[in-house]
Amino acid sequence: MPRKRTPDPTRAIAYIRCSTSRQDLSPDLQRAAIEEWAEREGVTVVAWHEDLAVSGGTEIDKRPGLLAAVESLRTESAGVLVVAKRDRLARDVLTNAMVERLCERAGAVLASADGTGNGDSPEAQLMRNMVAAFAMYERALIRSRTKAALAVKKAKGERVGGVPYGMRLGEDGRQLEEHPDEQATIVRARELRDAGSSLRAIGRALIDEGHRPRNARGRHVQVLTRLVSN
Repeated sequence: MPRKRTPDPTRAIAYIRCSTSRQDLSPDLQRAAIEEWAEREGVTVVAWHEDLAVSGGTEIDKRPGLLAAVESLRTESAGVLVVAKRDRLARDVLTNAMVERLCERAGAVLASADGTGNGDSPEAQLMRNMVAAFAMYERALIRSRTKAALAVKKAKGERVGGVPYGMRLGEDGRQLEEHPDEQATIVRARELRDAGSSLRAIGRALIDEGHRPRNARGRHVQVLTRLVSN
């Protein structure tokens, strides 16, 4: 029987999660933060895993990237699972605690690149719980505000819900119709997907070819995921 390898604290598995269009939470910025942490701590990131366009409230069993990251702790003999920030792992206390427990079972620790809640002191544990609790509260608050705003719009007879990429509002302000330029972008994105390009490569190619994003922040990976999903 092969000897079980001891987890190495200088080897880390990185996990990235992104569900919004905020630039300060983009996959690239999360990766940069983790790389800076690794260099500072003398740690080698031996594997990267991502859950893109996935909410922080999504259950663990519906997050393949997170499950793969935890499994990689064993297969790569890594002693650390690192995220850019604690809320990138999850936005509720229970999920955070479950992942920390899975890391412990693998002989590893969970670390945040920004240093929040790292360590095993009572203070660090308290900080981890506080961060998770505030993230959960923020998520519930946003959900409540969104629900109230939609109810007001619906009562006024206004359209409820966003306009999906590839469509636009008709002249009546309610019905949707195809947006020719965005439909062309979707066709091109799927051609690149079928050719084997990654999401990041597709995004760069679309910009280079003159397919402009809907907003000035650039084409977010969540949009790209939807473009190539069918």
